[in-house]
Amino acid sequence: MSAIDEGIVREYFEQNGFLVRQARKYQVQSRRKVGEEEIDLIVYNPAWQRGARKPDFFLFSSELPFVHKAVVAVKGWHTGVFSPATLKSSPEIFRFLEENVLKEVSRLFAPEAGGEDAAALTKILVLPSLPTAEPFRTQSVELLKARGVDAIVSFRAMLLDLLDKIEINQNYSKSDTLQVMRILKNYDLLKDSQLDLPGTRDVSPRRIRA
Repeated sequence: MSAIDEGIVREYFEQNGFLVRQARKYQVQSRRKVGEEEIDLIVYNPAWQRGARKPDFFLFSSELPFVHKAVVAVKGWHTGVFSPATLKSSPEIFRFLEENVLKEVSRLFAPEAGGEDAAALTKILVLPSLPTAEPFRTQSVELLKARGVDAIVSFRAMLLDLLDKIEINQNYSKSDTLQVMRILKNYDLLKDSQLDLPGTRDVSPRRIRA
């Protein structure tokens, strides 16, 4: 996971009122990760209301108020689609769902008043996109749910939400991610209409000429 991928996810949750924690500060490349190293981010929603329903599987910003606390796995494979074949051949996608990982996540959260159980933890997968054609889209969703993923959110949906919130007359000096997006938006190099909700249509990047 690159720093920019994590930065987008972090900003998305923080802009929607979440507290975000990064479990580790280093990359693992030459060996398999241990349990705590499979955790990319954990998020907590201080505005969550007890008794709220569970969030939908497709996690847009309108569903975030229903997320209490979550472990977030970030898969920034931006040139790929999470097809059934990809999901079946890439077990590393689901390692954040292993029992030892979830035990570590539970340890990182403070005990809840009233004894909230582990079922309150939402397992979120951040991915580039799902197939748009059927039956592959439905099959991908079924595979993800069967492996224990509670919700997914696409990079396109997050970027769309962030772009909608960014004001070009604000200086986001404390966030490189937001500042770059603000500059691109200010010079009309990046507009909200260039991004669509996941699954609506494919958008090819435009060549920008000087």
